Amino acid sequence: MAKIAWEPGTVLYPLPVVMVTCGTMECPNIITVAWTGIVSTTPPRTYVSIRPERHSHGIIKQNMEFTINLVSEKLAYHADFCGVRSGRHIDKFKTLGLTPLPGTKNTCPCIAESPLSLECKVFEIISVGSHDMFLADIVQVIAEESLFNRKTQHFHIEKEMLVGYLHGGYYTFDRFIGRFGFSVKKKKNK
Repeated sequence: MAKIAWEPGTVLYPLPVVMVTCGTMECPNIITVAWTGIVSTTPPRTYVSIRPERHSHGIIKQNMEFTINLVSEKLAYHADFCGVRSGRHIDKFKTLGLTPLPGTKNTCPCIAESPLSLECKVFEIISVGSHDMFLADIVQVIAEESLFNRKTQHFHIEKEMLVGYLHGGYYTFDRFIGRFGFSVKKKKNK
């Protein structure tokens, strides 16, 4: 297969699309972020990278907390809107008809319509170029009760049509391919 060399760029796809909430219940804000991920299992840690000129950057830096809200297909429009409009000028919760839900460990709300939210406390901020990376401990997971299987003690987030970002577009991932380790799993004897 032929390959080409291309100049360095941010072409690691697909990316998760998340709506990050910050501020307080009285003055909440939402920013859409694709620069996010997990950095540690134990302790559970994550990050978001945000440009310093963004309104949410100052709020998160001051309060040292944020909540990552996963985006389902039904929230795709909301996520796009929150990525292109500034909270300096509008209340995104009110404008979009979203429900701020009080956090359990954070003073900032989560989005009630999101299927799963991660409350996070910032422990370090690193300037990495055009963005600052907010490294954070995940201090609480809040999820739709219908996604939790009490018998197996697992979340079944695959029931939601989560949205990813791929080269300027939003996509859902709706086809199961296999579980971790499927390539080496031994076949069961019948």
